[in-house]
Amino acid sequence: MTQPNKPLYNYPLMTSILFWCGLVVLSCMYVTIPLATVLSDIFHKNITQVAWLASSYSICYAVGCLLYGPFSDRYGRKVFLVTSISLLTFITFAIGFIDNFYILLILRGLQGLISAAFAPISLVYAGEMFPPEKRLTAVGFVSSGLLMAGVVGQVYSGLVNELWGWQAIFFLLGTLYFLTLILIIFFLPKDEMTRPHVHMLEAFKKMTLLGKQTQLLLAFCITFSLLLSLVGMYTILGSYLSNQFGLTENEILFVRSAGIIGMLLSLFAGRLAQKLGTTLTLKTGLALAAAGLFGIGVSPSLPFIIFASIIFVLGIATANPIVISIVSQLAGHARGSAVSFNAFILFVGASTGPLLALNLIEMGVYVLSFSVLGCILLVGFFLSFFIKMTHSVQVTATTSN
Repeated sequence: MTQPNKPLYNYPLMTSILFWCGLVVLSCMYVTIPLATVLSDIFHKNITQVAWLASSYSICYAVGCLLYGPFSDRYGRKVFLVTSISLLTFITFAIGFIDNFYILLILRGLQGLISAAFAPISLVYAGEMFPPEKRLTAVGFVSSGLLMAGVVGQVYSGLVNELWGWQAIFFLLGTLYFLTLILIIFFLPKDEMTRPHVHMLEAFKKMTLLGKQTQLLLAFCITFSLLLSLVGMYTILGSYLSNQFGLTENEILFVRSAGIIGMLLSLFAGRLAQKLGTTLTLKTGLALAAAGLFGIGVSPSLPFIIFASIIFVLGIATANPIVISIVSQLAGHARGSAVSFNAFILFVGASTGPLLALNLIEMGVYVLSFSVLGCILLVGFFLSFFIKMTHSVQVTATTSN
């Protein structure tokens, strides 16, 4: 339930802070992807074992997405954002001192569990604190920050590792989290949407009913494919560029960073959805992403691979906020629980991505690897034709219960 008369806030500043938070918080998920060989040598583990450093984060993040939404309904959004960033700062600094693989694995899981407070709560916060005409833009920026982290986190990790070593990645990231905490405390207004009467058990029961609604189930299947393909593609890309084109680590970082262009272009997805409609925009995003993946796999030209990666990222970043909007609309009064569950599904996909990608890499056929991921997106594209939205429902990302 939203307030009928919202106070006037500095919405551009709030949007910028939420975008920044999504970017730095989720960058943590991806920092170990470029470090697979480095960490394998340091800890004397095989590549598949090292992949669990990313997957443990994603799995715990997914579980956390189910927990925080109902609790924030009762106790407030900002208090959870502040608490989670505070704990994340401490854990991230601690990882920089670790020299035991299994302790590192546990702390990565804790990072994911704590970080999970941000995505669903920030989307609900935006839905409650922003007026309807600014809501989709705010959610689009938050979503873009979350997805842009998939590129920025890898580029940041590779650069810092080259300059100062892998531990410095977490020391610097911890510093960024501390500065982010200050921004949240002083510049994000406190929400007044707490509901002390909310029953936790009832809130969690709502989530178990979501999968029984066919339209929501279709949307969740599409959600699953998004980060699975994004994380999977970038997991394969480094090995592909190194083995097939002989690129150095710095050159691979340049190719990875090109995806940021696609993220920036996706910020116009909200306006596109208002003109074309949600389902058509979703189909467009999924089609672009699948085409980009197939293009990466079959192209013998490095410039075309870079172009195809931009198209792929543009498609993923366009589809994601649209799926959130569709889930919010379809869920009705259960939209808070639905958005939290959607975030859970999203990061289950993210945890599956690197494991699937590494198994595909072991087959040694890169065209097949990219094609498998492309086919997963094509399944999502096919399912999008069965999602029915009424024309009377406007594009919105209100995520309150």
